Amino acid sequence: MHNMIKNRSQLFVLSKCSRWNVNTFYDCQKTDNSKLGNRQAQLMARGLPKQKPITGVKQIILVASGKGGVGKSTTAVNLSAALKSVEPNKIVGLLDTDVYGPSVPLMMNLHETPLLTRDNMMIPLVNYGLQCMSMGFLVDDRSPVIWRGLMVMSALEKLLRQVAWDAVDYLVVDTPPGTGDTHLSLIQNLPLEGVVLVTTPQAAAVEVTRRGAVMFQRLKVPIIGVVQNMNTVVCPKCHHSLSLYGHGTEALTSELGVDLLQDIPMDPAITETTDQGKPIVVALPNSSQAEAYKTLARKVITFLKKQEVPENKI
Repeated sequence: MHNMIKNRSQLFVLSKCSRWNVNTFYDCQKTDNSKLGNRQAQLMARGLPKQKPITGVKQIILVASGKGGVGKSTTAVNLSAALKSVEPNKIVGLLDTDVYGPSVPLMMNLHETPLLTRDNMMIPLVNYGLQCMSMGFLVDDRSPVIWRGLMVMSALEKLLRQVAWDAVDYLVVDTPPGTGDTHLSLIQNLPLEGVVLVTTPQAAAVEVTRRGAVMFQRLKVPIIGVVQNMNTVVCPKCHHSLSLYGHGTEALTSELGVDLLQDIPMDPAITETTDQGKPIVVALPNSSQAEAYKTLARKVITFLKKQEVPENKI
């Protein structure tokens, strides 16, 4: 019994019990932990910011994954271009919130510094009909961003609240890897329509993506579905499709109860066009690869329409 009493706090808990036995000790400990947990929840709820829309933006879609290197930015860029292609009358924006490793400047071939309005709001850069904003527009592309968390949050706040978006119907937000401050800030500050999760099927990526999915579920962000990336290669001669990693993504979607939105193959054309700063949806609009992203865009639009509240119910 004495071995179980490891510190004074436990001794204090035991002193409140009428009988010194194991069951009573654990009952008291659970009660105190429950009270502490409730108190912490109340304090956290008290400090949460209120969600506030981004001025000039109607609907916000996150592209995320707990794992890095699975093709989030490529998916975000081509999803944005595909949304514009499928619904040309809609205005589409692309926001890159990866402060440390922004990819949108390269993938969208945009390297200028944004102009400012009279109110000191940054005017998004435009290419291929898409309004774009990224931290990469504000720093030298050869200089690393060596910042602590508070500076990153300050930069994120500028990207969220100091950009003059022009009547954007869909804003696609490319997020960094992980489940940290950036994601929490986006979720707590913005009314999100949903999140598209991106993963490759190997266990290492799926496990981390699962953690990201659980975070979004716990914080009540709708999961639109999962994009499986780079699982297959197609032989250029016989056109046979070969699976590289297996069926980990299918197991994940089944577990989460969400749809597998699209299976994007590992294809040199996607890499080459992206590296050239021209998304494949724009560079090769009639290709099978571009059609895969357009199908993804249509599924996202269908999901968003189902989320809309009828006017007579508002």
